[in-house]
Amino acid sequence: MGAAFSVDLRRLTVLRELERRGSLARTAEALHLTPSAVSQQLAALARDLGVPLTERDGRGVRLTGQARVLLAHAEIIAAQLEEARADLAAYGEGGRGAVTVGCFSSGILGLLPAALRALRNRFPHLRVDVVEAEPPDLFTALDGGQVDVAVAVDFAAAPPHTDRRYTRENLLTDVLDVALPPDHRLAERAEVPLRELATDVWIVGNALSCCGAVTRSVCAAAGFTPDIRHDVNDWAALAGLVEAGQGVALVPRLVRSLYAHRELALRPAQGEPPSRNVFVAVRAGAERDPVVAAVREELRTAAARVPA
Repeated sequence: MGAAFSVDLRRLTVLRELERRGSLARTAEALHLTPSAVSQQLAALARDLGVPLTERDGRGVRLTGQARVLLAHAEIIAAQLEEARADLAAYGEGGRGAVTVGCFSSGILGLLPAALRALRNRFPHLRVDVVEAEPPDLFTALDGGQVDVAVAVDFAAAPPHTDRRYTRENLLTDVLDVALPPDHRLAERAEVPLRELATDVWIVGNALSCCGAVTRSVCAAAGFTPDIRHDVNDWAALAGLVEAGQGVALVPRLVRSLYAHRELALRPAQGEPPSRNVFVAVRAGAERDPVVAAVREELRTAAARVPA
């Protein structure tokens, strides 16, 4: 390494994604590249630095010790760049430009509308784009700059609280209620013991989605594996199936307004209610951006107004 030591930030992004995804193929898919292009980017970065960054591991690759050292600095570099961008944004006129918010579907239904209305009134010249996405793709987009603010649910695919790449803040605890057909044997109960639904047919979203994953874990905690015969991610479609007597489901209160005119029974679960933690995250350092800060502020306000 000479005195003119430098790092190509695009290649560094590829290395960071490889650490997260664990394989060249998954990294290529996340970055919309070919595995060959990912290998070329990593090889070029290794040549630039004069150190090996990957080594063979069976049919795949693994990161070297030097790569781990570089990645520790990469988090600091990324955060510093975000702070620089925020400082430049603060220097000019605030409330202009564009911001993209990535959010899960029920958050778009139950949380974003109030925040977006407030932002439109506050910054009429600000363009706000919304992208429906969930972890891990949501955070790949956040890392790559395609998304500026991520609203997500804590589950296995989400980054841990200790991930230094992000500044995160909890917004609300979203309780899940039991949705039953109107003629269900438990429809008249004030509270429904989840264990008594072990023999019912269930309507559950995809296992990779936040609500699908949460429902499966809630049923496991209650001592059974749900009999899932309907794999549905659309909340209105799910309500239609429950109303038609095709099964039972867990429904987040963020979308409860969709069910106001449906002939079905929404009941709290007995005991400690199943719930999920909703949080907002931005790239570390970006929280100083005045527009990003305004989005986070309006999300906090909207979350505080969500009925408990």
